[in-house]
Amino acid sequence: MSVRNDGSAHWSDQEVDEAAFKDARLGRRFADILKQLGDGMGGSIPFACQDWASTKAAYRFFSNTKVEEGDILSGHFDATRARYDACNGPILLLQDTTEFTYQRRKPHDVGFTRTC
Repeated sequence: MSVRNDGSAHWSDQEVDEAAFKDARLGRRFADILKQLGDGMGGSIPFACQDWASTKAAYRFFSNTKVEEGDILSGHFDATRARYDACNGPILLLQDTTEFTYQRRKPHDVGFTRTC
């Protein structure tokens, strides 16, 4: 766990399961990359990494055949499950539907999506 200058833990520490990776070094490396990307939120990998060596290492990590999607996401899924279990109220899910297409075999089954 990393501690920031103000004494608090970095948010990404809860989102990484280093033990999910086949090699402990890969788990630690992913934790470091996630911190860099989180601190440069919205920027590209080169922007977040700030130098060529870190950028190249991040791209090398993501192209590593020993790294699988499940390894990367397992810590996030566990953290999300813990947040859900701790919540006593309703859960609101937001989604950006610009990436979805609603092509149906029977479009009339969907019903009205808006009225004019």
